[in-house]
Amino acid sequence: MSDEMNIDDYLAQGGRLTNPANVPSRYRGEIMKIMATFVDSELAAAAGFADVINAGPGIKERIAAARIVLEKTDNADKVLRLMGEFGANTDQYVNHHPWTDRLHRDTPAGTTRSAHDMRISVLNYPLDGWADAVVMNMLMGLAVGIQLSEFLRCSYQPFAEAIREVAPREQRHTELAIEGIEKLIAQGETEQINQSVAYWWPRVSESFGIGATSRSKALARMGLRTTSNADLHDQWSTKAGETLKGLGLMPPA
Repeated sequence: MSDEMNIDDYLAQGGRLTNPANVPSRYRGEIMKIMATFVDSELAAAAGFADVINAGPGIKERIAAARIVLEKTDNADKVLRLMGEFGANTDQYVNHHPWTDRLHRDTPAGTTRSAHDMRISVLNYPLDGWADAVVMNMLMGLAVGIQLSEFLRCSYQPFAEAIREVAPREQRHTELAIEGIEKLIAQGETEQINQSVAYWWPRVSESFGIGATSRSKALARMGLRTTSNADLHDQWSTKAGETLKGLGLMPPA
């Protein structure tokens, strides 16, 4: 118990852990949840975009979609390997979930599909064509960028280092989505873009979860969180609103 308390104090003071053998049991459980959510979300996102590759209106768009599928799958692999170091059966893990499964499109925002599938809730909803996929990729990409900035400060250093490799890729995915929206607007697809923004905005918003909880406070003490869900949501709402306005669009009221 004294060893674990010493580690708790170390973490509370900003310490970093580098090896699964060093982590207390509560910490192990929480970092595994965080990594599983990341892996499940990347694999579910890749599966969703794989279904719309051939909906791309041109070769460049299809290459961009294929690149997103490839890189999100590779991002998942980077973190899944870390889960393997904690004893996770990585081969079984990848084949365990039906990554393409989605809810009905009109299901209320924030609904989860399965307690055993830890993807963020927005990835339980289906894409509806190319323009819809591009809008979702932009709004969710902005949310991912904010969340990854949180993970970069994670007290489990191997995870933070993996995210440092992942973050530039995810940033490029968002940039590709913005370029795609600009092209669609130039082609007269503004009405469809606005409809998709109205659909995806509340669903991305719900992906940040609820406000401060006893669990989030415990995560902060372990160095696994530094910013509240509410603050992360506000950062995304501001950034997404500014991005939409820069495209000549308006965020939902």
